[in-house]
Amino acid sequence: MKRPRMGRGALVILALFLAASGALRLGDGVGRALAEVGHTPTAEAPAACPAPPEALAAALSAREAKVAAAETALADRKAALELADLAVTHRLDELKTAEDDLKQVLAIADGAAEKDLVRLTAVYEAMKPADAAALFGTMSPDFAAGFLARMQPGAAAAILSGMAPDKAYAISALIAGRNARAPKS
Repeated sequence: MKRPRMGRGALVILALFLAASGALRLGDGVGRALAEVGHTPTAEAPAACPAPPEALAAALSAREAKVAAAETALADRKAALELADLAVTHRLDELKTAEDDLKQVLAIADGAAEKDLVRLTAVYEAMKPADAAALFGTMSPDFAAGFLARMQPGAAAAILSGMAPDKAYAISALIAGRNARAPKS
């Protein structure tokens, strides 16, 4: 008796598995292909949608009207803001021009006042010390101190020496303390 060879059964089973795998791969697209051949697309119109209920249509229309009104109000507000911005810009330009004009006028006035003070100081310096001392004796100490501080030291000394001692002292104290609180660098 012949003995069957071992291992042939395993080879047969393996061959069957490989054949089944190949058949599955070949048959994978067959179903789809057959389905497409049997079905031809038609150019039918889609089914008509039913009309929405009246309450829904009315609510949507009301909402659309509110949105349109809000958009109109926003557009109006934007236009008003743009006009206001233009007016403010124009007004700021006018104010800037007025400020520049005022600065020029003040500079002219300050220059004129300074010229007057320089001229008056020169007049007081040119006076005889006794006459100037009598005049400065009648002035308030603040006013007199302003002029004496601007004068040449020799002229100011001659005028102070001709004044009453208490008045001369008050004016000297004002001149000395005038810049006492100024910052020192």
